[in-house]
Amino acid sequence: MSLDQLYQQIILDHSKTRHGSGLAETAAPQGASTGQSHQLNPVCGDEVTLRVAVHSGKVAQISWDGEGCSISMASASVLSEMAEGMSVAELHEIIDNFREVLRSRGKIHADPEILGDAAAFEGVSRYAARVKCAMISWVAAEDALNQAS
Repeated sequence: MSLDQLYQQIILDHSKTRHGSGLAETAAPQGASTGQSHQLNPVCGDEVTLRVAVHSGKVAQISWDGEGCSISMASASVLSEMAEGMSVAELHEIIDNFREVLRSRGKIHADPEILGDAAAFEGVSRYAARVKCAMISWVAAEDALNQAS
């Protein structure tokens, strides 16, 4: 299996099995400070509402609800799976790195050591119209994280 095929499989798997999905049914952890952000991409209709719960300087939980294309839903799933347990500073660094890769138009390669499964979205950077799809939940997470910390 090629790396591109592996990345496609990661996106398909996460778009079907959405980690962190179920914001409306998920209570924030006791004692955590929270932030919540709603983001909409009017161009394609992707929409996500994401909540970040922070406890003792670490991401205790990310939960979200959303509708949209497989890229946007998979991206939210990957983000929620990888972010829990990270420090607030680490998550900010990961968001910045992800943004840099996606805005590079294919010039900057994603480092799987840094981005984990989020490196699967590297190919999206070559399609300007799809960058917002992959970024929408990350923008929501950044906004919510700033509210919570």
